[in-house]
Amino acid sequence: MTDIEVSVGLLEDLDNPGCREFSIGDGDWPFKGFVVRQGSNVYAYQNFCAHVGHPLNWAPDAFLTKDRSQIICASHGAVYEIDSGECVAGPCRGKALRHVDCEVRDGTIFVRGPDSA
Repeated sequence: MTDIEVSVGLLEDLDNPGCREFSIGDGDWPFKGFVVRQGSNVYAYQNFCAHVGHPLNWAPDAFLTKDRSQIICASHGAVYEIDSGECVAGPCRGKALRHVDCEVRDGTIFVRGPDSA
């Protein structure tokens, strides 16, 4: 497994707050994650629920609660803080999403992670 950096897109193109999915690597098991913009901050996590390990979303780029204040798992309702990834409600309270290295350079969001799940 090798860490690879990929561009997720322009910060200005992401709603505030808003999310965008990304994948790193090719083949049958690419690493899948998502970024969340909250103000001028961007956070990135693996798209893997701490409860049972499946993707958090059912629809593309849909990771936030209705009021857009937290991350939610569409399957069982686990709710996570945007800035820490910690589960604060639901079946995996106290666990956390896996952070992915993320930074904004010259207005572009970059993530760095493994090339496979």
